[in-house]
Amino acid sequence: KAQHLGLHRKGHEVLSECVVGRGVAHDEWCLVFRLVSLNLNGVRSAATKGLVPWAESMSADCMGVQELKVHADDMPTPLKAFAGMNGHFHHAEKKGYSGVGLYTKHEPSDVITGLGCADPSGEFDPEGRYVELRFDKPGRKLSLISCYFPSGSSSEERQQAKFRFLDMIEPHLAALRGEREFILLGDVNIAHQEIDLKNWKGNLKNSGFLPEERAWMTQLLDPAGSIGLVDVYRSIHPNTTDECYTWWSNRGQARAKNVGWRIDYQLATPGLASTAKAASVFKEQWFSDHAPLTVDYDFIL
Repeated sequence: KAQHLGLHRKGHEVLSECVVGRGVAHDEWCLVFRLVSLNLNGVRSAATKGLVPWAESMSADCMGVQELKVHADDMPTPLKAFAGMNGHFHHAEKKGYSGVGLYTKHEPSDVITGLGCADPSGEFDPEGRYVELRFDKPGRKLSLISCYFPSGSSSEERQQAKFRFLDMIEPHLAALRGEREFILLGDVNIAHQEIDLKNWKGNLKNSGFLPEERAWMTQLLDPAGSIGLVDVYRSIHPNTTDECYTWWSNRGQARAKNVGWRIDYQLATPGLASTAKAASVFKEQWFSDHAPLTVDYDFIL
């Protein structure tokens, strides 16, 4: 299985640094493939807050970002590639809205922009919610995906759109699962369990923690189900609470009081998830209302 995934220990061997906040606790030579996921809440805004120098310091192999909030025509050239990574994007048609990207140091074998026929209604591709990079080679098919799930908090109309998105993307992920290994990096806009948000009792009827949304996540992560993805952070930190949050409201000093939600994920097929060695949420510097989720894996592309 390890050979099938390309998980043999050749090349790209680095000494992991023991840096607080990065979740890197290795003190020996090991194979590290570093993946970062971050909702930027505007790539230009995040850049003014030190995104690029931080990315350079992280030495990530790939970084999945959500909410670019910039039209393709307005994407600043310095933000199309940085920290040794080239960017691949799915921009929203509407200016200043949504948009996702994947920055990578590695040349993909294929780039899939948008959900295409997986979104037969055509409702979501104009919103710029999905980009997939494929790193296929003989004997192995592997994808990295950046995905931004809709929020339903603004209105009942948007909540219904969110449910339609969940209904649409589930069979798409099941089809991918049947043919390739993959890791989805994204803002899923769902806190799965009670330990994934500070005030769970007060949010039982709120978007992001609705029973239907949580049941959808449970089904997605069911090992006996048709998809059976792994919540990589929880596979390493099954019981964390306060330190697990990745998003805070801008209201009521939520960040200062750490009244947060864990809604950003790295969701992987079991073979890739089993190679995860360290995971953390970085909170020493703020680039948006979300915090970066970093996972170190023991595989190479």
